[in-house]
Amino acid sequence: MSRPRVAVLKTSAATVLGDYARLMRLAEYRQFVPKDHKIALKINISWHFFYPACSTTPWPLDGVIATLLEDGYPKQNLFGCHNRTVVVSARRGEVANKHKQVVVGKYGLRNVHLYEAGEEWIRYTPKAKMRVLDKVYPEGIRIPKRLVGSNVIHLPTMKTHVFTTMTGAMKNAFGGILFEKRHWTHAVIHETLVDLLAIQKEILPVLFAVMDGTFAGDGPGPRCMEPVVKNYILASGDMVAIDAVAAKMMGFDPLSIPFIRLAHEQGLGCGDPRDIEIVGDSIEGVDFHSHAGDTFASSGQKMIYWGPLKPLEHLLLRTVVAPWSYLASFLYHDVYWYNFIGRARVRRALDSEWGRLFASY
Repeated sequence: MSRPRVAVLKTSAATVLGDYARLMRLAEYRQFVPKDHKIALKINISWHFFYPACSTTPWPLDGVIATLLEDGYPKQNLFGCHNRTVVVSARRGEVANKHKQVVVGKYGLRNVHLYEAGEEWIRYTPKAKMRVLDKVYPEGIRIPKRLVGSNVIHLPTMKTHVFTTMTGAMKNAFGGILFEKRHWTHAVIHETLVDLLAIQKEILPVLFAVMDGTFAGDGPGPRCMEPVVKNYILASGDMVAIDAVAAKMMGFDPLSIPFIRLAHEQGLGCGDPRDIEIVGDSIEGVDFHSHAGDTFASSGQKMIYWGPLKPLEHLLLRTVVAPWSYLASFLYHDVYWYNFIGRARVRRALDSEWGRLFASY
């Protein structure tokens, strides 16, 4: 049995679009992505502001679409794909992060928001035994009908996360397959990501991921991080393997991260870097020394999910009083943190070569 392959390249703002083409071909993406299916480009929007490393940047979208078209994939089969949460607006985020400018403006592709009128969500009974999702949603697991039978190319960023240590291809499905009440799963987030990967393998012909680490996020992600220029991009047809390699590059032991270990043990992919073929540039000696950490907001959330407020979780997050948590998130992240801490970090990032590339879109 051949080892899973993860392609890794060091890149620059001047060469990144061509590097994405080389990256995808090194990862042998054409073996994973057939031309006769619809292809959903699953864009990551973790905030409706532009904040480097938080959400998909324009250049992976640009590079992936250009490569697909150059290699003969029918334009009419490609579409941008968004979901939303109760605290993040995908409509605002796709403009602030310049996704719409690329998907619609540059390439004229369809741009689908899975939660809007006309998009059907269906109840799905997985064939695989679920770890937690059938218990979190006893009334049934709902998934977007549009994605059933489509190929999906995930476009995550390389960043740390307050609940999952790091986030990548597996976590990107959290914002694609589950409906907007997915915060109900935070208490069992690692098991949820494994369940979601099992479901994806049942409903999707193909999974492929292209990860952007040009800006990498360090600290209490996905929003309150320090964006750091790292100049790496990754691609793979194995969601577990690409997350494992990214975790290793960030300085973590991949198998110590529960969602990677559980997916590896369940046979959903390979989480052990020793058994992964890395092509392109060597990652020997690469260590970002990343750390996740916490904010005031995430510390409070953890008290609800795993701490002394656990008995109140249902009341606080699933009843008519739940909007208090949405308001608290808005006040902390959008009003306080972004304005008093985040804006200065964005200005510094925009002064880099990647910031100038962002401004060019």
